[in-house]
Amino acid sequence: MAILSKDEAQTILKKVLSFAKADETEVSLSGQQSGNIRYARNAVSTAGEVSNLSLSVSSSFGKRTGNASINEFDDASLEKVVRRAEELARLSPENPEYMPLLGQSEFKESIGFLDSTAAMSPSSRADMVAQSLKVAKDAKLEAAGFLENSAGFRAVANSKGLFAYNKSTNVSFSVTIRNQEGTGSGYVDHSYNDVKKLDTLALTKIAANKATSSAGAKAIEPGRYTVILEPLAANDMLGGIIRGFDMRSADEGRSFMSKKGGGTRLGEQLFDEKVTIYSDPMNAELPGSTWSGDGLPVEKTIWVDKGVVKNLAVSRYWAQKSGVKPLPGPGGGRFGGGGMIMEGGTASTADLIKNTEKGILVTRFWYIRMVDQQTLVQTGLTRDGTFYIENGQIKFPIKNFRFNESPIIMLNNVEELGKPVRSGSSIIPPMKIRDFTFTSLSDAI
Repeated sequence: MAILSKDEAQTILKKVLSFAKADETEVSLSGQQSGNIRYARNAVSTAGEVSNLSLSVSSSFGKRTGNASINEFDDASLEKVVRRAEELARLSPENPEYMPLLGQSEFKESIGFLDSTAAMSPSSRADMVAQSLKVAKDAKLEAAGFLENSAGFRAVANSKGLFAYNKSTNVSFSVTIRNQEGTGSGYVDHSYNDVKKLDTLALTKIAANKATSSAGAKAIEPGRYTVILEPLAANDMLGGIIRGFDMRSADEGRSFMSKKGGGTRLGEQLFDEKVTIYSDPMNAELPGSTWSGDGLPVEKTIWVDKGVVKNLAVSRYWAQKSGVKPLPGPGGGRFGGGGMIMEGGTASTADLIKNTEKGILVTRFWYIRMVDQQTLVQTGLTRDGTFYIENGQIKFPIKNFRFNESPIIMLNNVEELGKPVRSGSSIIPPMKIRDFTFTSLSDAI
């Protein structure tokens, strides 16, 4: 019962709304089915499946709102959860930022659900993990990984006639490979909407090669280096950028988009002209919800065009206060659906390496922490394969570094961008960046 069709979800939501007595009522219904396998030291440790279905009611009297949830669906339980939400609303203080519910709207049908991914079974997951384990065992390496697939839906209806429905699938795979001496490590992490694109054998071979080739790492002096960031490493750095494209935090002086003395940096050239960032819920590689949490349609939006910030996400409340139109933001959450998509070129990571006289190849970053919210300076460590490049070739593995760097500065020091690929909830290219700041060495593998 966890994945309901659009008609099935609407039937339940209409029934719940029929019990409502509040001034305004919003009901959301969501469900998910997922399966996973976890393995470590070349053996499966856990495997499981999860199925859940839940319903939430938000009732409002004026600006007073109460919320209640339930996972029982008989008529008596549905009426009970509505009464509970209304009871809590009467007891709640007024919300000064309360916005009336939106009425009926038209939303595009999402493209995020694929039967092939939803149909994955314990047997198919086991086969995929077996291929990964075979790579490690044959090479006398040790593997620890996680494979998970999920299918889910979410539907929302309210007392003003709005109804929205979305369903999606996803499959993710990550594996760490280490040599038995514990001196070399490799890592891969990929997500797809379509399981047919996931090749656990090929990905594990990449991690195994890095585990072998990263053994015997040499220490080199910290400093500023040209770096080749694989898409995973680039994605690790840019999370704070996409969350910063929000008008309220910029207006209130709380983000890198805030201008000293007041106002925002909307319309300014903040990055290299090679940088273009957008979100699009209809992108086949990274599909998202076509409606936001508060019932606004989500469309393709350009956030950065050739280095110039073109748009900032605006909630309905802040839009009304500021006299602008509301705009759902990227990255899911309350503001909208669809992750960050960054344009690039056609070069592979190997091509970027060939074009580098001296530099460092970074597989990924780890344990990233924010140092300064307004400049986005972050600190963290390289991990699972860091290599020195000279004359277009990888010469030897190097010990890991701690870095202190801002993605804003990083995106002003772009020398070349490669072909974008999906990495987690983003589509991002490998990057060649000059003057990346490494501050000290680390003994981490």
